[in-house]
Amino acid sequence: MDKIRFSAGRSSLFFRTLDQEVKETLLNETTLKAAKRMLWGKAIMYFILHIAAYCVLYIFTHHSFAGLLTSYLAIGITGILLGFNVSHDACHDAFSKNKTVNHWLYHLSFNLQGTNAFLWQIRHNSSHHVFPNVDGCDADIDNNPFIRLSPQHELKKHHRFQQYYSILVYCMYTLHWLLVKDVLYLFRKRVANIRNDGYPLSQVLLFVGWKLLYVTVLITVPLLLEYQIGDVLLCFLVMHVINSLIFIHTLIATHLSMETQFPKADAGGFLPNDYYAHQLSTCLDYAPTSKLCNFFLGGFNAHAAHTGS
Repeated sequence: MDKIRFSAGRSSLFFRTLDQEVKETLLNETTLKAAKRMLWGKAIMYFILHIAAYCVLYIFTHHSFAGLLTSYLAIGITGILLGFNVSHDACHDAFSKNKTVNHWLYHLSFNLQGTNAFLWQIRHNSSHHVFPNVDGCDADIDNNPFIRLSPQHELKKHHRFQQYYSILVYCMYTLHWLLVKDVLYLFRKRVANIRNDGYPLSQVLLFVGWKLLYVTVLITVPLLLEYQIGDVLLCFLVMHVINSLIFIHTLIATHLSMETQFPKADAGGFLPNDYYAHQLSTCLDYAPTSKLCNFFLGGFNAHAAHTGS
């Protein structure tokens, strides 16, 4: 099948009703001003906390392994909160009306986590957000050799045990992303519905530069501060395990659950619903009215609204 397409779009009753409700909400100036204050306030807070976590690691001498590990966990957790509350909105040009502000906020906050901002923006916006849960068109569920993430994927012998070993795979998620996943996506000719005809040399150099910077600040510099290599590497590993589990358990339920659908195109390449109904059928909200979840997760728990935007 050469092309996957949606059926009716903006003319549908569902879209018109949804669009009207969204406009009524966004036209409320009081709500908008409060939201902007909260958005920028959290961004500044998480940037400060993330920088402070690095300062604690570098400036204060940790005489115990527990103290060193605490610093690494603080760096990891504040980093992932920065990603939830700043990187993602900026990636969609939704943090600010100024695209330059969005660009710098996104690339700085995302690359600080060791993962490549340029490649993820392509996968996220051009694949996952267009065709969530569509086999062959969603980079988030395709090309996983370990875990079967769609009922339409081939059922292999080892998949019968994935409920037992998947937690181990999840623990290595961000470390795999840092060391393997980004490298594969840099050179792979096709990722889901995205064709790679080669990336600019400038982006390849930035790819290498950001990776080296990440390893330098979290491994090389602590070693220069005379921490033991075994302690540093173990703290680095534990930090990534915790980050991976936070990331997976925050996001996996938003698309991969019993309540969400995995639509299949017909013989003509048309999916069952229009784009907006498709987003609703393939996404799941959890605790959308929880002030605590909304504050820390930056809206990821209200995933249907975020994906359809």
